[in-house]
Amino acid sequence: MGKPTGFMEFERLSEAYEPVEKRLKHYKEFVQTLADDEAKTQGARCMDCGIPFCNSGCPVNNIIPDWNDLVYRGNWKQALDVLHSTNNFPDFTGRICPAPCEAACTLGINAAPVGIKSIEHFIIDKGWASGWVVPQPPKALTGKKIAIVGSGPAGLAAAQQLARVGHAVTVFEKSDRIGGLLAYGIPDFKMDKIVVDRRVAQMEAEGVIFRTGAIVGSRDLPPGINNDATEFVSPEQLTVAFDAVILAAGSEVPRELPVPGRELNGVYAALEFLVPQNKEVQFGKANPISAKGKHVIVIGGGDTGSDCVGTSNRHGAASVTQFELMPMPPEEEDKALTWPYWPYKLRTSSSHEEGCDRDFAVATKSLVDDGNGNVKALRAVHVEWKDGRMVEVAGSEFELPADLVLLAMGFTKPVGSLLEAFGVDKDARGNAKATTDGDGCYATNIAKVFAAGDVRRGQSLVVWAIREGRQAAREVDAFLMGGSTLPR
Repeated sequence: MGKPTGFMEFERLSEAYEPVEKRLKHYKEFVQTLADDEAKTQGARCMDCGIPFCNSGCPVNNIIPDWNDLVYRGNWKQALDVLHSTNNFPDFTGRICPAPCEAACTLGINAAPVGIKSIEHFIIDKGWASGWVVPQPPKALTGKKIAIVGSGPAGLAAAQQLARVGHAVTVFEKSDRIGGLLAYGIPDFKMDKIVVDRRVAQMEAEGVIFRTGAIVGSRDLPPGINNDATEFVSPEQLTVAFDAVILAAGSEVPRELPVPGRELNGVYAALEFLVPQNKEVQFGKANPISAKGKHVIVIGGGDTGSDCVGTSNRHGAASVTQFELMPMPPEEEDKALTWPYWPYKLRTSSSHEEGCDRDFAVATKSLVDDGNGNVKALRAVHVEWKDGRMVEVAGSEFELPADLVLLAMGFTKPVGSLLEAFGVDKDARGNAKATTDGDGCYATNIAKVFAAGDVRRGQSLVVWAIREGRQAAREVDAFLMGGSTLPR
């Protein structure tokens, strides 16, 4: 907790944003970290609630009241140590996590919750600036070798945990840089890639080996998935050369839009637009898809859709419209019904604030050809939901001009060919089949092959991926050594 009466004395202070007109001119981070005094004041708001629901609301079970109190008292380094004890990468979650911990905050029942995410962001940035985030190489080596397929947050978390207890860890990544969607899916204006790169450097100093441009299992990839691979690695090579393998390749297959006109030029899966944009920002390689001067329609109301909105605005789009299939949520949640669980309410991102028309309960009927194979418009209809079924609203059809249509409707499953190459059983949704509790958790049906993160649970949050990577690391360590000192 912070100051016993702090929650009555101080209001929530949110992180400041750079003005819209300035941030639309660049791709740099624009969220301003709290100053020391601001962080102390925010930490002071953490009340003596008795049962810290924030702790259970956080997928990695961050010990939030403890580091809030330490921030309030100015014990920055100790706060960082407590934060790192449960979360390998608070620099990721402090930037891009939707903060379910804040939704679970007891103060949030009848007031603005503690700004937990902003404090987390402050702690880790203070740690890097002060030189407190340093490699933690193992004291002794075990002689065991582990391969990890995928370098997203699950793979990185597992790699760091296992390297620190002395295992030789090699991470295989088919892209030309480490990070998975952290590197190429999330725009730089939400998370600068130095945030990922400095963690990679830390892990290399801890003994982790990274092999980029290496695709594992199968060369057969569906369209719309980034692949920079110049090297193929078979499952047999990994299972022979390594004592354990962790599949952490994410959920990559984009949900399709089965309507007439999907094949037209100007219609793309979201990552076909976002990945090249990340490469343009980072390496100067021009994005072949431009939104400049175009009427852009983004289909899908989640985070990826929001990233498409923000990127399109920075291109200089003539207009940006975002459609969501589900009805518009209420602006305020029913706290008596939902607290401390994740609430159903309208969420407005910084990208929406930069310029976007949003429409809800909209189903796309078709995409219109301009006569030359290019999209020129989108035909849609409003829908309503009755008894769990979608019904078109009579007379609600409409058409909007569209020069660029971006499909951001989520991801359905991991690349099936990877799981099939290893012979891993799938669940009903096409994910790797493995449990998360009890004996043999995170283990697949194939000997010494484990699965963690979105490849197992399906599309989810970065913080859930970190949790699964950490827990899978413990299980692999126990599998190899007969027991583990790693935290669960």
